[in-house]
Amino acid sequence: MLGSAHFLGFFIGCWWAPRLMGSVGHSRAFAAFTAMGAIGLMAHMLVIDAYAWGIMRMASGLCVAGCYTVIEAWLQAKVTNETRGRTMGIYRVVDMLGSLGAQMIVGILAPASYVSYNLLAIGCCAALLPLTLTTIKPPETPASPRLRPRLAYDRSPLAAAAVIVAALSSASFRMVGPIYGQEVGLSAGQIAWFLSAFVLGGALAQFPVGWLADKYDRRWVLVWLSVAAIFSCGVTMMSSDLGTNGVMLSAALFGFTTFPIFSVAAAHAHDFASDDERVELSAALMFWFATGAIFAPYIASVLIEGYGPAALFAMISVGHALLVVFGILRMRARPARAKRTPYIYAPRTSFVVGRLLRKDRNKR
Repeated sequence: MLGSAHFLGFFIGCWWAPRLMGSVGHSRAFAAFTAMGAIGLMAHMLVIDAYAWGIMRMASGLCVAGCYTVIEAWLQAKVTNETRGRTMGIYRVVDMLGSLGAQMIVGILAPASYVSYNLLAIGCCAALLPLTLTTIKPPETPASPRLRPRLAYDRSPLAAAAVIVAALSSASFRMVGPIYGQEVGLSAGQIAWFLSAFVLGGALAQFPVGWLADKYDRRWVLVWLSVAAIFSCGVTMMSSDLGTNGVMLSAALFGFTTFPIFSVAAAHAHDFASDDERVELSAALMFWFATGAIFAPYIASVLIEGYGPAALFAMISVGHALLVVFGILRMRARPARAKRTPYIYAPRTSFVVGRLLRKDRNKR
């Protein structure tokens, strides 16, 4: 429930943040979302109750989505066509390193500790310092993208289904993975490495999968990624008896096979979109990802409670098996596009990230 609450807050933040920016500007919106995150973190130690924590986790999700939205809107206003590629490269590296660092903190900070939550809140507040001390004038507020969820399905039913399966894999692993780690006997430090191995495997997959997605039919790439994901789920379920190293390697393999699915699906959907639809299409894909991420952790935890830790990866395997079948059916429905957009790593961060990626999509 707590994991689902985070993604519910994330979904609300993705929708609300562009509108708040339009009302109060970039700086005030960023400050408001950061304050929500700090309040949500510090309030955890005031009330030790799962339902109260669910509300606090919604505040954390709001903070994450809102801050991503402001950052990406600010970057979009400042980059030029000459600096866009370099800026996006740095942004993706920083985002991935931040994600890796966050997983490692799990093994350092004591769980449910007053000190731990305060250190995280201090980090949240420290993010305000560059904003308050900068002399750079905030950019003009961009118009909010229209949220048309059906646009993703209209352009590519397979892409819409794939991003939901990507959410099923990623959100359930990130939120319920620590419970799985505890169930198979990992310590807190080992759980941190377990989660980090997943992110690292996903980062390493971007280059080879991107090459394959640009060279071959992206529907086949999605199908074979899902086949590989089913295999990696089976390996992960069996690795609990192979020692710590086996568990870590299986997590990296799982990340390698599941993490790129969102970006491949996004590239496939953009193959069928016109230039003036790209921002709204990116928002629609994020909508379906966020929707899947809301339900995935709760369903996974219910299955683990009823059938044991292996049920997490059994659930993910079923999702990928359905995607394989649907992908093959879609290949019979229409041919691939001859002219395609380039594959790029698409961050799952906000509804406005499509603006940053738009120029890259238009290169071909």
